[in-house]
Amino acid sequence: MTKYYQLPKLPYDYEDLEPYISRQQLMIHHQKHHQGYVNGANTALEKLEESRKNNSGLDLKAILKDLSFNVGGQVLHSLFWQNMNSFQEGNDQPGSDLAKALKSEFGSVKRFKQEFSQAAVTVEGSGWGALAYCRQTKRMLLMQIEKHNLNLYPDFKILLVLDIWEHAYYLDYQNERAKFVDGFWNVVNWDKVAKRFVLARQISG
Repeated sequence: MTKYYQLPKLPYDYEDLEPYISRQQLMIHHQKHHQGYVNGANTALEKLEESRKNNSGLDLKAILKDLSFNVGGQVLHSLFWQNMNSFQEGNDQPGSDLAKALKSEFGSVKRFKQEFSQAAVTVEGSGWGALAYCRQTKRMLLMQIEKHNLNLYPDFKILLVLDIWEHAYYLDYQNERAKFVDGFWNVVNWDKVAKRFVLARQISG
């Protein structure tokens, strides 16, 4: 039985990220844009399967490019929803172990936030800002991901990701991407980031 991608449920209600991300903004982003990438990935898979079933020709280059784009959108959005939670006063800083690791790499948590924010704000066009873990060097590194699938570090474990496509913030912030990035820090799920970090280190051995 063929397995297809599905739109994941959010781990919170649509209004739970307000005032930093509005209910309307989150609903459109999740139900329309993320669903679009799910549909695109599934359509590409169906084309591949149909071609193999019928032993017919296929523009494989175009299909794989389309599949990469849409699967990237599906994976990154799924991570994005999970690394946010409802705003809670005093919950805007990482726990001690994660904070210690961030300080070791960036000098301080404040410096990390500054560098991450700058990386996100300065992505050319549409894309993502991300914090990733390198299994070889055992270091945290920042990524600027263009679209969903360009400039990725192969095999790096993504710990924290921020969608800075315009569809992620335009209803709430218009063209002020930097204000959206600033607001994001109020809804980061630091427990989830910490768990990803622990897992990444375990996998790296």
